[in-house]
Amino acid sequence: MTAFTVWKFDSPDGAEHAATVLKGCEKDGLVKIVDHAVVSWPEGASHPTTKQAHEETWRGTGWGALWGVLLGALFFVPVIGGVAGAAIGAIAKTTEKSGITKEQLHKIRTEVTPGSSALFVVTEQGDLDRVGERFHGMHSKLIDTNLTEAERDELYETFGGR
Repeated sequence: MTAFTVWKFDSPDGAEHAATVLKGCEKDGLVKIVDHAVVSWPEGASHPTTKQAHEETWRGTGWGALWGVLLGALFFVPVIGGVAGAAIGAIAKTTEKSGITKEQLHKIRTEVTPGSSALFVVTEQGDLDRVGERFHGMHSKLIDTNLTEAERDELYETFGGR
């Protein structure tokens, strides 16, 4: 099953470190990364920086387009009242086909703030217990996922950060 998850970290470099750990997990056969993107928002910066991975060119192209639309609209359009709401509403029409709702987009936008970072990741199959061991102590918070409630509970139990 393909899963979309967004993890928030309390430092601007936390998500980049987590992405490195996740890639190590993939090399060890613990998880299959379809694609991922890192958002880093240093304290005092007017907007975050983004980095898209494009794990495999043939698969990453589709996700790369989604990352561009998603991250661009969430973090690079003016975030003043109705404009932010309109931007989120517009991209929700595109992302809902991928299982990402307007409510999830709003939650992501409000959670990722200056001084933090986020790891957006799409995975297939994985050994959550073993991957969780490698993420222990990273001070992450699961912002959102398209997993079922039971799968979400398993993520919380494994990685913490409710």
